[in-house]
Amino acid sequence: MDTLQVVVMGVSGCGKSTIARELATTLGVEFVEGDELHPPANVQRMAAGIPLTDHDRRDWLAAIGQRLGAAHDAGRGVIVACSALKRRYRDELRHRAPGLKLIHLHGDAPLLAERLESRSGHYMPPSLLPSQLQALELPGPDEDALVLDIRMPPARLVQQALVGLASAVRGDAA
Repeated sequence: MDTLQVVVMGVSGCGKSTIARELATTLGVEFVEGDELHPPANVQRMAAGIPLTDHDRRDWLAAIGQRLGAAHDAGRGVIVACSALKRRYRDELRHRAPGLKLIHLHGDAPLLAERLESRSGHYMPPSLLPSQLQALELPGPDEDALVLDIRMPPARLVQQALVGLASAVRGDAA
């Protein structure tokens, strides 16, 4: 599994960074925090409570795609925390890293809002959650995404992700 490219996806507050970082540590591969690849203008927009547009996300997705593609081309594993809200975003990332695996951290709006309200030190305000939920296009069956319920504790989510990734590598049904 050390050559897998994986995107841990979902809306803000679902735990992408926590789970992706732990997966990367457990697997001994690179972790990429997608939020750190946003251009400063995007961070300023979000911090001001302004939802990003597809145009705003273009350079950010290109930067994430570049990191995934470099890992793919080098045969290195990488785990990326990235919202990847829309199908076309995920298609773009898959174009750069064929065989990309998706782990979708899914939860209901009240739980996500509660998490965002209790989070500190992040530029993404809770007021943007509705726009993210509206933009989210759930992965289709052909995307072979592993969907995990964020009501599970982080250690259980990581365990389930590892099992799902191992099944995907073996070619089992995930």
